[in-house]
Amino acid sequence: MDRWLAMRIFVQVAETASFAKAARQMQLSAPVVTRTVAALEELVGGRLLIRTTRSVKTTEAGARYLEDCRRILGEIAEAEAAAAGHHARPAGTLAVTASFMFGQMHVLPIVTEYLDLYPDMRARTFFIDRPVNIVEEGMDVAIRIGHLPDSGFTAIQVGSVSQVICAAPDYLRQHGTPASPTDLKQHRIVTSTSAWASPEWRFADGQRVLIDAVLQTNTNEAAISTARKGWAMTRVLAYQVAADLKEGRLQRVLREFEEPPLPIHVLYPEGRHSPAKVRAFIDLAVSRLRNNPLFR
Repeated sequence: MDRWLAMRIFVQVAETASFAKAARQMQLSAPVVTRTVAALEELVGGRLLIRTTRSVKTTEAGARYLEDCRRILGEIAEAEAAAAGHHARPAGTLAVTASFMFGQMHVLPIVTEYLDLYPDMRARTFFIDRPVNIVEEGMDVAIRIGHLPDSGFTAIQVGSVSQVICAAPDYLRQHGTPASPTDLKQHRIVTSTSAWASPEWRFADGQRVLIDAVLQTNTNEAAISTARKGWAMTRVLAYQVAADLKEGRLQRVLREFEEPPLPIHVLYPEGRHSPAKVRAFIDLAVSRLRNNPLFR
């Protein structure tokens, strides 16, 4: 069996949801298409497609295999183009994930610029404040803030960002400015309950303070808005309140006690074998984020 042709046939059947349509589009006979898919299923040891009288759908294993086939076929096409002396252009759909605020504020503009540069491309963003399994959730690229576990993925550091404690000037005038981390126990605190939130705040000298937040919100925006109104103090990432700090709506406190900044990485699974669409986005994202003064 020609494995490359078998993958092409399987992808065509899955994308058209029809054996007959796939056969016509590939100018093959219907029996050849049917036998090829059956042989492929026997080779992988499981069903890839669910056939009914009205439709053809991928099984769970088939959906994963479909993505692998698309990637492999894309790499073959790129290798052939490179061997022929052509520059492989990005093609297909790019999936990018990041935390919610960082994604909206700093990743989305890069994605739209990327789509302007490559108008044949499509993109899908997934901005959420929880760890995302890049492979299982079908992401091509992730932008992560924080120290990374040893995942085997390729990671490029593009900058860093500090965690800052801040409050509105009115709050500090009314309640005073904390002089040490332990003073926070005497202050009203609002926190976000994101996936990375912890009631224990750590500081550069190794000191740890258990925070009893009077208000917990499920978004950083809500915590920041509450602090901006002078109701409480909060701790967030510096980029999230950069404009508020610059314009005086919030003031940074306990700066001398802050931990070292957290690294920002662009993360992707394939390394040097990544398809052109990923490499092009990586190049653009690394350039834009490294040149952003907020992350230096």
